[in-house]
Amino acid sequence: MKLLQVKMMDQKEINYYSEDISYTIQNKPALNSWLCFCAENEGFTIGALNYIFCSDEYLHKMNVEYLNHDTYTDIITFDYSEKNVVSGDMFISIERVAENASKYSSKELDELHRVMVHGLLHLCGYKDKSSDDQEIMRKKEDYCLNLRKFN
Repeated sequence: MKLLQVKMMDQKEINYYSEDISYTIQNKPALNSWLCFCAENEGFTIGALNYIFCSDEYLHKMNVEYLNHDTYTDIITFDYSEKNVVSGDMFISIERVAENASKYSSKELDELHRVMVHGLLHLCGYKDKSSDDQEIMRKKEDYCLNLRKFN
């Protein structure tokens, strides 16, 4: 794994890795501040977040192996949170993000940020299995995206 680590104040840590692809995250300080702000808005602080960028095939294999889902997805979140401190590993398919951006006529960066905050919201306790939960999650994602002061 290629580590792109940024340590935050107060022991907050957000790490960026590339697994089987080469991918570099842009504007890390602003992105990290935004993610911390989103967590704080939900009553949580960030302990350690690991965002791992990978290919569709890599994430599909993980989905089958760990979740018994034989489907492609944009993100898989592993939750290691304790009480009000969110920590976890979030595997994101960059290919799926690009495809979804095209499908929904959005910018790839906006879709990437949506998926990143989606994983964070899972760590904050939000679910997305039912249609009602999906609607709540989408509204929270939109709210968080509107909090960004950068692009």
